[in-house]
Amino acid sequence: MEDLKIRRKLRLNSYQIILLGFALTILVGSGLLLLPFASKGESASFGDALFTATSAVCVTGLVVRDTASSWSGFGQAVIIILIQVGGVGIITVVAWIARFTGYKIGLLQRSTLQEAISAHKVGSILRLSLFVLKATLVVEFVGAVLLFPVMNAQFGFLKGVWYSVFHSISAFCNAGFDLMGVKEPYSSVCSFVGNPLLNLTIMLLIITGGLGFVTWNDIRAHKFRFRKYGLQSKIIIVCTLVLIFVPAVYFFFAEFSSERWKELTVGEKILASLFQSVTTRTAGFNSVDLTKLAETSLLLMIILMLIGAAPGSTAGGMKTTTVAIIFATLFSVLKRRGDTRVFGRRIADSTIKVAVSVFLMYISLFTLGGFVISAAEGLPLLSCMFETASAIGTVGLSLGITPSLGVLSKIILILLMFFGRVGGLTIMFAVIAQKPDTGAKLPEEKISV
Repeated sequence: MEDLKIRRKLRLNSYQIILLGFALTILVGSGLLLLPFASKGESASFGDALFTATSAVCVTGLVVRDTASSWSGFGQAVIIILIQVGGVGIITVVAWIARFTGYKIGLLQRSTLQEAISAHKVGSILRLSLFVLKATLVVEFVGAVLLFPVMNAQFGFLKGVWYSVFHSISAFCNAGFDLMGVKEPYSSVCSFVGNPLLNLTIMLLIITGGLGFVTWNDIRAHKFRFRKYGLQSKIIIVCTLVLIFVPAVYFFFAEFSSERWKELTVGEKILASLFQSVTTRTAGFNSVDLTKLAETSLLLMIILMLIGAAPGSTAGGMKTTTVAIIFATLFSVLKRRGDTRVFGRRIADSTIKVAVSVFLMYISLFTLGGFVISAAEGLPLLSCMFETASAIGTVGLSLGITPSLGVLSKIILILLMFFGRVGGLTIMFAVIAQKPDTGAKLPEEKISV
């Protein structure tokens, strides 16, 4: 009887499995990056290896060492594998490895898989996860093929193949790691600001990865019949379009029309406006020098980084659905409705509570992290909050201060990246024991707000 109680206590729930899966993958990745042949020249310190592995698994893209000039071919391969596993989902990969090796996937594993890809139900979850893996490989292959002409022209055939594959996976997984440090360290894709093929390909990969696996499934099942899509897919698609084109218009007319960018042609300004709008929502590439942007543009980018993309996608952030539900609730209050409605459907109160909780956690941690780093490093608050928004939103954009930060600040960014990728509620549910709801309710009393 005592043994049975111990086994029950040791049994992990879905949230704990997801949390441990990410943590173990980061530790294994850190160990591989510590190997002497993973670096070019001097071996990486444990702190640098841990930071890089966390950034890769959490598909963030913040770096303390330039990827191309600091890591060897082996180190770069480790990084891109970590990005692939972290982007598709550790649980998804493990589940299918288990299935192909003959291991029976039970209800707990299916439930964990459901949580990992934000599916609505356990039924057909294995079929959906197989679709996710197949679609991922197909999209990344197409992306690599489209990038190859550009990479081949710049770096030759063999290196062109490697660069095409690396950047296709990095873009689709919304990671933002790049190998363009061979041109100039930490330069991202700035030297390609006027290249339509590279810009459009990377943008399409970012958007595709950020739509989310459930939305993919709806598109596959219903094609262009938007009315047949589920409510979540409708919200995601509409929010994605708004969050791409509205900021792009702002960037074009308010930012890139200034004298600071007079060296760019009109075509380059259009591409730069779209690219910065798309990549800010958790991708991490940049095609212009971000330090030249006005403070208003940086603030807009912070907001976009915090919003992120869709739930169950390769991207991070508090999610488009979270923000959409909060605004829908605001409109319902203004219209004095008793419930929150979107596209002719009522949103459950439990969903609204989760959305508000996620929103408050992201805002609180992002702000607190920015304050602490600013105080510890003596740096401008806006610059520090840009880095913390990039970390918790798993974006990877940087104003160039991350490599020079102290140990405390780097630890804060590591924790924010982990929080942003795994999810605040997942961490809370994994750590805090869940007690069954007895159904009893306390007396109600109204307060003024």
